[in-house]
Amino acid sequence: MTIIASILVGLVALEHVYILVLEMFLWTSPRGMKAFGMTKQQAEATKSLAANQGLYNGFLAAGLIWGLVHPDPSIGHSIQLFFLACVIVAALYGGATAKKSILLTQGLPAVIALLFVLL
Repeated sequence: MTIIASILVGLVALEHVYILVLEMFLWTSPRGMKAFGMTKQQAEATKSLAANQGLYNGFLAAGLIWGLVHPDPSIGHSIQLFFLACVIVAALYGGATAKKSILLTQGLPAVIALLFVLL
């Protein structure tokens, strides 16, 4: 179970690294605009906000990676629990205020990873 939990936590971290890249570097590109359903004008007007948001997604990924590599497994476990909970809260808020699909794309993987970490 520990290996599966670590793989799932790693996947959640990778997802948030990808979101960081989309929001910080690809926001005004065709790929970024398609991912977030925006026009060029909307993307240009919001790119500094998106970069800030991307940075926070990077912090979530960094925390999850920190939990995976921490030399003390019990502390690493606690770090993973904390950052997975942060991802879930962010997904709940994003699902309620931005796009419902965030609940599935970000929230569900974090919930599944959390369950495996708790086992």
